[in-house]
Parts: sequence; C-alpha cells; structure tokens
Amino acid sequence: MSRKVLITSRSFGKMSDEPFEILKNAGYEITNIGRDFDQAEFERIVPEFDALIIGAHEFPADVMAKCEKLKIICKHGVGLDNIHLKEAEALGIMVTNTPGTNSNAVADLAFGLMLSSARLIQRSSLNAMQGVKQSVIGIDVCYKTLGLLGFGAVARCVARRARGFGMKVLAYDPFVKEVPEEFRDIVSLCGFDEVIKGCDFLSIHLPLTDETRGMIGEEQLYSMKKGSILVNTARGGIVDEKALAKALTEGQLLSAAMDVVEDEPLQADNPLFKLENIILTPHIGMYSKEAVNAVGMICARNCAAVAEGREPEHRVV
Repeated sequence: MSRKVLITSRSFGKMSDEPFEILKNAGYEITNIGRDFDQAEFERIVPEFDALIIGAHEFPADVMAKCEKLKIICKHGVGLDNIHLKEAEALGIMVTNTPGTNSNAVADLAFGLMLSSARLIQRSSLNAMQGVKQSVIGIDVCYKTLGLLGFGAVARCVARRARGFGMKVLAYDPFVKEVPEEFRDIVSLCGFDEVIKGCDFLSIHLPLTDETRGMIGEEQLYSMKKGSILVNTARGGIVDEKALAKALTEGQLLSAAMDVVEDEPLQADNPLFKLENIILTPHIGMYSKEAVNAVGMICARNCAAVAEGREPEHRVV
C-alpha cells in the first residue's frame, strides 16, 4: 500500500523538482494543495495522510486527533506556533522544522526593510512614479545603534550586516548567556528595557509564544527614542498593531516595516493599512530561491527518512 503525503506550503518544490523526486522515490503518493489552499478542505482530508509538509496555516488540535495514520509533520520553515506540539507528542506524531536554512534570506529582508524605512525609499519611489517632485528626508543607518530582540541564527546574520554599517548592536535574549567571540566587537547583551530605550532601530527575531505575544505595546513603543524605527520579520502578534499605528501617527516612530501581522493575510481594516510611514510585505522573509529550495529539500528528506525507518533531521517532537 502506497504512502501518502499532503503538502500545504505554496512554495514547496517551486525552485526545482528534486524535493518531489525524493518523495516519489520514498514511495509517497503526493497531494499538493498549497497553491489553492483551503482550510476547510485541509481539515477534511488530512486524516488520510501518512506525512504532512505544512505551511503557516493553523492545524487545530481536534483535527490532529483524527489523524491516526499521520507519522510526521514537517514544517516548511522554522516557526512552530501553528502546530500544537504537546498534542503531536501525545499522539506519537513526529514534528520537524528547518532551522538555519532561511537565516540569510530573512536577515537580508530585515536589513533591507531597515534601509528602506530609514531613507524612505518606498515613499520616494511612489512619489516619483506618481509625478510628485517633493523630496523626502530620511535618516542615516551608518553608525547608529541597532537593537535586536532575540539573538538566534537570523539575528546574528543581521548583526553581521550591521557590522558593515559601523553600527553598535544591543541584543536581548534570555537564552543567550554570553556573546559569541565573532560578535564581541559590536554586540552587547542587555536587558529588554535597555535594548528598547537605547536603540535607533529595533529588529524583532523572537518566536511567538505566550511570553512574547504583545511584548511590544504602547509602553515599549513610547519608551523608544523619538524618531526611531521598528522592523518585524519574526511573527505577527508580538507587536500590538493598534499601539504601533498610534506611535506612527503621532510621530513617536519615524517609520516601521512589518513582514508579519497578527491576522494574515493583511486585512483591509488593519489600522496599519493606510499609514504612509510604514512598509508592509506579505510574510516573504524566507522567499529567496536558495532558501525555499533548501527548506523543501529538508522536508522531503525527513518524510523519506520516516518512510525508511530512519530518524529525521531537526526533530522537535
């Protein structure tokens, strides 16, 4: 009897056919609903499958409980906030993700958003295309202070880019006790409040958990330097979007850039939607050709490993 794998990530195998070939060679019958994903359809059919390569959508615990055949959930990415890990463990379902594969891609985006926000590149481009001759005046990035919330793989890649701009880096991460030797010339580990109050640019690189949800609210935004810039390429929900809209509208922040929002895709009634001093991108952090292919390869290899009785890479549960 053939094994069945369900793919719900819209970018799986987009760069090459090799991930699909790995699955086929492991004996999987492939069903790919990523490009036309529908949550109700997913919940209806997922109990039929032995393996799941999942995107960013929700996988309800009560639906997971019906998946008696499911042996492995491969997250096509890093963040696991849409997967109920305790339920998966109780059900004997393995869960993997792909740490490190998209770090440079996300860091490139984070730093690009920071540059665009500082020099108001997006607004200037729109002005030029609309025939508006008015110049806008931004701020320098060089020699400023960058605050990093989280100092994992992505944040460290951002710090490497900051070094080239002569920046000082303040980093908060309760799980990092010592600055790695590579970064000792530019990075100082600090308390949360010290990072918030001391930076000109704040870049978020934390998972979404009960502890980090709403971590950046009105109090924190108004504790930042007036005219500073916020960048979030991590997870929506960490930043209170109503408070952010207020801080942007009142000029407390010069600008912000959000690759993630709490309710994705971005809804028309989101308070950030109509602001001029914000950049919004549709959760594209990992979407470089190199990163997308690497993530797909790991997911395919992990499904094949389980089919062949081997331990998968980057197992979380």
